[in-house]
Order: sequence, then structure tokens, then C-alpha cells
Amino acid sequence: MNTKYGFGKSVNVSFAQAIERVTQELQKEGFGILTDIDVQATLKEKLGEDMQPYRILGSCNPPLAHQALTAEPSVGLLLPCNVVVRQEDTGTVHVEFMDPQAVLNLVDNPAVHALAEEVREHLERVLAAL
Repeated sequence: MNTKYGFGKSVNVSFAQAIERVTQELQKEGFGILTDIDVQATLKEKLGEDMQPYRILGSCNPPLAHQALTAEPSVGLLLPCNVVVRQEDTGTVHVEFMDPQAVLNLVDNPAVHALAEEVREHLERVLAAL
């Protein structure tokens, strides 16, 4: 489950368990959840549309974010690192991570590129632990 802008996998747990596990594994890597967007609830409320569970977690590792912002103050436009947990009609649950290298390589700053590689390594460990 890879795209030009992200990577992930299917997990053999419930949607709620996937949210809990990804949050715990992110914490082990120094990430906290800054935002939690319940897309399913929002689309139901605003449009009356039904869809499968879909959440976007905005995760942040404060020391790494600080380094990136120090090196490139406008990089905040590309933060935080989004994690999508979504469920298909079949019940299959997917966990997907924004690829920080794909996004942060838009910045013409070698210091930010090095940080993007480090963040990707952290997120790959989270994915492997799921």
C-alpha cells in the first residue's frame, strides 16, 4: 500500500483498535496527536452523507518539528505528519502515513531533507509495529 505521497498497510484489528494501536506506537517514537479529524462524522453532519469510518490523525514529534521550523520557518505549511485510519466496506482497516520525504522534499533545504528521512524512519517503525 504505497503511493507517491504515502505508505501503509492493512491491519487485522478493528477500526477502534487500529486508532489505539497507531496512537500508542506513535507515542513510542516521540509523536503526539495534535489533531483528530473524524471525516465520517463531519461528512454526515455537514452533507448528510454516510461513509465508512475514516479518521485523519495529525501527528507531531516536537523536537523534530522544532528542528524543521528552525531550519525553514515556512515548513509549517507541510506539517503535521498525517496518518489516515480508514475502513473499507469489506471491514478491512488500513493505516496509511504521509511520506515526509515526498512532502518535505518540496523544500529546497538539505537540513529539512535530512529531517524528512529521519521522520520517515520513525514512521516506518510505527508501521512495522502494527
